[in-house]
Amino acid sequence: MTRIGFGYDVHRLVPERELWLGGVKIEHELGLLGHSDADVVIHALCDALLGAACLRDIGYHFPDTDPRYKGIDSRKLLREVNRLIREQGYTLGNCDITICAERPKINPHIPAMQEQLAACLECELNQVSIKATTTERLGFTGREEGISAYAVALIV
Repeated sequence: MTRIGFGYDVHRLVPERELWLGGVKIEHELGLLGHSDADVVIHALCDALLGAACLRDIGYHFPDTDPRYKGIDSRKLLREVNRLIREQGYTLGNCDITICAERPKINPHIPAMQEQLAACLECELNQVSIKATTTERLGFTGREEGISAYAVALIV
């Protein structure tokens, strides 16, 4: 059986936090605020994979009220989600992710992000598509208040 899932995540940009996107640390004057490392790319992908497998969402499996996940590297969460979907008999067919941010420029970091995500998902690079866009200075993203990510995942 083939199944599709969709994920979305957003976090606020704040000073004195590291910026992690797709498992890659990006130099920027602001970072994303969250209980974990606040990697919106991985969080959206986790939700897409969990949704495809009908396994609820990232907050159900890794609640922000649990101190075990305070500051956690989201790649650990993605590896656990991969284990969960494999337990159900599924593997990733492919995923497609869109990152919405005005700054910093995302495109130079996409190959490294693909490598990180493919390693966590035990798949080929060509199964992980990542794109970036701005919102033309509109909304919270355009005002550089936060970064969001959308993900679609096909599991087989």
